[in-house]
Amino acid sequence: MVILISLGFLMLNALPNIYAERPVIKVSTNTQAASGELVGTQLYQWLNEEGIEISFAEISDSQATLTLASASEQQHAQAVLNKHLGEHAEVVIAMQSSGPAWLARLGLSPLQLGLDLRGGVQFLLEVDTQQAINESLAQQRGELNTLLRTQDARGARVLSNEQQQLELSFPARVAEQTMAALNAFQSNFPEHEVRQQQAGLFTINLAGNQDFHQALMMQNLQTLRDRVAALGITEAVVQRQGHNFIRIELPGVQDPAQAKRVIGATATISFHALSANGDVHQNVSGEPVGIDTRPILTGQKITNASAQFGEFGMPEVLINLDSAGGNRMSDFSRQNIGQPMATLYTEYLENDAGVLERHSKVISVATIQAHLGSRFTITGMDSVQATQELALLLKAGSLSAPISIVEERLLGPSLGEQNISNGFAALALGMGLMLAFMLVWYRGLGLIANIALVLNLVCLIGLLSLVPGAVLTLPGIAGLVLTIGMATDTNVLIFERIKEERRRGLSEEMAVHHGYKNAFSTIFDANFTSLIIAAILFSVGFGPIKGFAITFGLGLLTSVFTGVYVSRSLVNLQLAWRRKAALRQLQELAS
Repeated sequence: MVILISLGFLMLNALPNIYAERPVIKVSTNTQAASGELVGTQLYQWLNEEGIEISFAEISDSQATLTLASASEQQHAQAVLNKHLGEHAEVVIAMQSSGPAWLARLGLSPLQLGLDLRGGVQFLLEVDTQQAINESLAQQRGELNTLLRTQDARGARVLSNEQQQLELSFPARVAEQTMAALNAFQSNFPEHEVRQQQAGLFTINLAGNQDFHQALMMQNLQTLRDRVAALGITEAVVQRQGHNFIRIELPGVQDPAQAKRVIGATATISFHALSANGDVHQNVSGEPVGIDTRPILTGQKITNASAQFGEFGMPEVLINLDSAGGNRMSDFSRQNIGQPMATLYTEYLENDAGVLERHSKVISVATIQAHLGSRFTITGMDSVQATQELALLLKAGSLSAPISIVEERLLGPSLGEQNISNGFAALALGMGLMLAFMLVWYRGLGLIANIALVLNLVCLIGLLSLVPGAVLTLPGIAGLVLTIGMATDTNVLIFERIKEERRRGLSEEMAVHHGYKNAFSTIFDANFTSLIIAAILFSVGFGPIKGFAITFGLGLLTSVFTGVYVSRSLVNLQLAWRRKAALRQLQELAS
């Protein structure tokens, strides 16, 4: 019963893969004005005017799913509907299974294909670590100047030199105050190196510019991986390439606009008290607002963010802070009830020369009405889409260094179709040869091995469809072919042991019992050592290597399940059928 339930469950998960995918356009809206446009033949009319054919449609009051006749017309159809519906509706292109509706209601979906099979989009990003280093120097210079003013070290100056160092010079009369400020700075930044060059002159180095560069690259890699995960794109590749480049591959993405906005965005927020002597930034109305140079807290303290609609129907972002950020906000708000607090939105944008420039604006100035904790909301974004993207960026984390997209490639599916055809042709050829050999060499037992082999492939596809994030790549197809060989080895070991037991004079039932029992330890050892290799490949590899490791590792599990337990059950059924046939024959002879 356990074997039957397991086989039925995995075969059910594999079932959606026999249905082809169809190109669809999904239109959804939350506004009454746009909801009326989704009723009737309005969508048909707009697309037919552009020569776009719709083969099937499901339309409700607030959502429509249009199935197109050709995948090549998806982007054109999206542009047409965006033009007519504007910002009142969201138009998304996707590939949808053509399977029956009851499969979708059960939450079953086909196996996802990787970039090499389905196509998608590839970005090459350049990380401007030099600008991040310069900004870090400027920030630390401001921190040191603040400490010098606190200690009343008049005449002390902090400058930046060409070696990306801070130079602190001071007259002898304020040496004591300056050293007190410098000691406080060292306690805040113990990783920085402070050296005395001469009397009244100190230099401050960043903790190794190369180490700082490596840390920035690793932080950006992790942030970009979090952003890709927040987009819901499986089997994406985010890898470092060269000294300061990052390559991102997004399989199955046919509309790269949203991915490009989110991945390439460098936006973050910080909270500041108002100050007439601080930095001046414009608000959303273009009016100047003076804020304190030192932020109350930055986006690095944000642990979660979600977009929602506020009490008056305006979009807002709900912010959750970590414990340190919550304590800092709690202390500040408790001491400043009735005082304003500004939210500064900062992003990097390319100018006409292609150089990244920092742009900041105050998106809101709110009066602190009560004691705030680790949860509060911010408002002031231009649109619902901007609010949602800001929430996603804050949730995934802000980039530690600005990036720019230097290359974008949209990979078509033609290469994928050819790879799928060649890969599955190799799979069919290998499987066909294995089935023929087992049937000729082992006859009755070979037929059982062939059934187990087919069930192994079905179970593996069902298991891959079930595992979150599992994606079939071209190396994954190689893993499928290799799994067939491993599964065949399992049955060969068992059947050869059965032959040995039969040559020793054991009965058929006892030979089967000892054959499976004696072969199991060898099968377990061989598959367990291979599973260790698959786990290592999965842990250190990326993209196609990880796809191969997933397919190969899961294939080892299914080959043991079908090659040992399923085939043993089939052999037992065969022996039971033979005993019943022999018993009937004896009864006929006796009568």
